[in-house]
Amino acid sequence: MPNEEELFAAVDALLAGEPEMPPPAERARLRDTAGVTQARLAQALQTTTQSVKNWESGRSEPRPPRRQAYQRLLDGWIAQYGTQPQTAPAAPATFTGTAADPSPQQQEPTSAVEPSAPAVTARSSSSSRRPAAKKAAKKPVAPSITQARLAVALKTSTQTVKNYENGRSEPKSPRLEAYQRLLNGWAAKYPAHGAPSASAPAPAAVPQSMPETFTGPTAPEPEVAAPMEAPAAPAARPATTSRRPATKKAAKPAPALDPRFPNGPLAVLDGDGSAYGVGGIVLDCPATTVVELVEWTLREAGLGAPKLHRNGKDSDPLIVLTASAAVKLGLPERLEDRRGLRLEEDHPVVKQVLKAKWQLTQRGFGPWARIYRKAQGSQRQCVQLAILPWDALDTRSWPGVADMEPADIAQVLGIYAQRVATPRGSTAVSGLELMTALRPPTRPVRDEETGNWVSGHNPGSLGTEPMDPAPPEGQIEHPAVHSIGWNGGFLREEAFQWVRSVDTLTDEECMLPYAVGLDLNTAFLAAAARLTVGLSAPDHFLGPKFNPKIPGSWLVDLSHVDIDPRLPSPFTPDGTRPTGPAWYQTHTVAYAQELGYNVEILEAYLRRETGAYLDPWHDRLKAAYVDTLADMGVTKDLTDAEFLAAMEQHKQVDPVLTAVLAAVKGTIKGGIGKLFENPQGKGHKDGEPWPAMMRPTWRPDIRAAVISKARVNMHRKLANMAKMTGLYPLAVLSDCVVYPAPSASPLDFLPYAASGKPQPGAFRLGPTPGLAKLEGVQEMAWAVDLMEKGLNPARHIKGGDAVLDEGE
Repeated sequence: MPNEEELFAAVDALLAGEPEMPPPAERARLRDTAGVTQARLAQALQTTTQSVKNWESGRSEPRPPRRQAYQRLLDGWIAQYGTQPQTAPAAPATFTGTAADPSPQQQEPTSAVEPSAPAVTARSSSSSRRPAAKKAAKKPVAPSITQARLAVALKTSTQTVKNYENGRSEPKSPRLEAYQRLLNGWAAKYPAHGAPSASAPAPAAVPQSMPETFTGPTAPEPEVAAPMEAPAAPAARPATTSRRPATKKAAKPAPALDPRFPNGPLAVLDGDGSAYGVGGIVLDCPATTVVELVEWTLREAGLGAPKLHRNGKDSDPLIVLTASAAVKLGLPERLEDRRGLRLEEDHPVVKQVLKAKWQLTQRGFGPWARIYRKAQGSQRQCVQLAILPWDALDTRSWPGVADMEPADIAQVLGIYAQRVATPRGSTAVSGLELMTALRPPTRPVRDEETGNWVSGHNPGSLGTEPMDPAPPEGQIEHPAVHSIGWNGGFLREEAFQWVRSVDTLTDEECMLPYAVGLDLNTAFLAAAARLTVGLSAPDHFLGPKFNPKIPGSWLVDLSHVDIDPRLPSPFTPDGTRPTGPAWYQTHTVAYAQELGYNVEILEAYLRRETGAYLDPWHDRLKAAYVDTLADMGVTKDLTDAEFLAAMEQHKQVDPVLTAVLAAVKGTIKGGIGKLFENPQGKGHKDGEPWPAMMRPTWRPDIRAAVISKARVNMHRKLANMAKMTGLYPLAVLSDCVVYPAPSASPLDFLPYAASGKPQPGAFRLGPTPGLAKLEGVQEMAWAVDLMEKGLNPARHIKGGDAVLDEGE
């Protein structure tokens, strides 16, 4: 715990107005302009690359003495390059991005390639290189102090500061006195710009007790240069015109920072013409046809979201149609074609769209209809529709959302758009598209001969063309596999579905009263962290030496590996012992080597070009998951007992946040699943191509790598639990394990050190990916009865069917 003198010195520095660092996005822009990588900057500041990423994303702030060194560097870059991004000349060449839904024959439009240039950022008065014009108002301007910067001063975490400001927790001494000193100083110094609460008294009477909520000093309005031909946003009606205000407890998305999209990423259109946006905005939409709606959205609504990567593309606006809005626009209340999930080609609305020179992707006009025209220069012309009465928001990924009021639907989707991305299909499609948005396949490069900007491969991405799998990584339906008559076997890297034999149960285990299920938080996401995958085509090798650092598929005999029969074999999904040579992904073979067994490779398909392709995807979704749980009261600073109590109540906190959390989990699991999508529908013949395999993101080897690592992570914890506690599982289903237990609480059988801290290596409770939560509790006799019937207790420990209820 820091002493009071240190804290007072830190908060006095804030009150004195110490040099403020540029905002996170500007830091990244300056570094990119200087041509310095995050790794090189981390080396100079003697820290980690992840710390630099956190500084540039706003998740944390540097602490002294690195803060002073970082400030000195940024000031130098500002002196060299200024505070405004340099606009590069437009490039004449164009390129086509990738999408989860359209086929190569009818790709949706993409913007012309431009040299990498960040979006225009607001220029604060403190960083201006010339004196600002005198203004009539002489009032002092409150500083813009981020939560992360305040956390640095108070020597605590950003999440703790968030908890102070939303009333979930209060600071304790000596932070209490330091925080109160800072609030009183701000209230006295900036009385017109912010006080501890809306009803706070005058500065002289600031109470000595902490206010219920403090949102921090208000920053001045930024001076933003509007881009040319920006859409004129219609006047927004006050939020009070909503039929019902959005749930007050829900976390509100930050307002749009990009002046091109002043009204946020999306709107929910109701039948009376009210378009409910994020943060309580309500727009008047006069459209009576789908064509009018598309044109209003692009020209007047001011909707959209900036790109997630400098080489990517802006997110197109999303319009969600309620049932009454759909009917008003001439759409049927329900789709007659429930299998094809699209309107007939001769439907009047489809004819109307095509007659107006708009186009549809090959998915047609379905629950997630995408309507576009060819891009005009760098200006995209696309609108995404989501039609609620056609089940665009399925109940497993978006529980209860379709039945909410329009304002609340906008709140749910707005939080998701802010933390993940604007939805453009199911959560599975959104998860796959997020990978591409964060790792765009192309970037602008200068042609050495002509000097023109052209489209080039973006290092670390999957490129723009689909890649044939190695024969064991594909399936017999795939043309590349079918054409060679492959019969050498396939990878079986799937999640665990294992039930322990009742013959191995002891009398002591059967006498225990409870069966307790533990579930790993987003196990696939945890496995994706720092995961090296192949980026190039596979090469075939005979008898190579095993290298755990090379991603690929290895043919090896692991039948000699002896595993305790009370544990599943880590090499097969059903936990049975291998009977001979089989194909395994790198992590599976490496685990056999980790267990001390000889690994002799017969042949392998390996990839020479590798990279951590999923890293930005993992980082963004991890933040979305953890932040949403924190908004529901489940924070990292809770004790294990407090964590279990918070998890019991978190779904009752707010239906908006419950839906967002379910959607984030659906995005993770669905995104990984989409990497290996099978032919859909009947009538497909082996050897014929299907739409999914034509995507660059159709990569069964990457899916296998994630699942292999997740299964190995699970088995390692199972083995460590046996060593530490003598406990063996009853069953495992993917990321859920069931243990016999002396009580209904996992606190009574999880391993803890004498200090009370959880033992590393085994199952640990907590809200972050890879840690565990309580899944369910049943009687031990119930579990044994299911096991005797050959059923999996882990599937039903929660009281239903885990597979059918996975969105819960």
